Amino acid sequence: MDACVDAADDLAATHPASEALDLWVIRYTQFVATKRGLSAALHSGDAAYEPLAVYFSTRLAPTFARLAAAARAAGDPVADVDPEELLGAVSHLCSGGANQDAAASGRAERMVRLLLAGLRAPAAPRAS
Repeated sequence: MDACVDAADDLAATHPASEALDLWVIRYTQFVATKRGLSAALHSGDAAYEPLAVYFSTRLAPTFARLAAAARAAGDPVADVDPEELLGAVSHLCSGGANQDAAASGRAERMVRLLLAGLRAPAAPRAS
């Protein structure tokens, strides 16, 4: 996880802010896909995994928030979403279980790319 978090600085230094955000989320996607039990552990509610949930909220979520804020500051219309919710959605998209094959991993990455595109879509008007 530390390598995933640390990659954000390198990406931010070598890519435009919007691209750095997308590349980091894809890096996170690949990380979660390789750690097949991570999503289940994060969402299990089991007290034994509480340190993992704390790490998620204190390291991963702020990293996403920082990259998203930089993209917005650079003029990218990135929606202001809860980082923990977005990264949780990514982990759910990647949780194919122990039998996840390369095709399933590819589908998960395509779904995450759609999620990222949706972050930039104009907000739908609220029903009154």
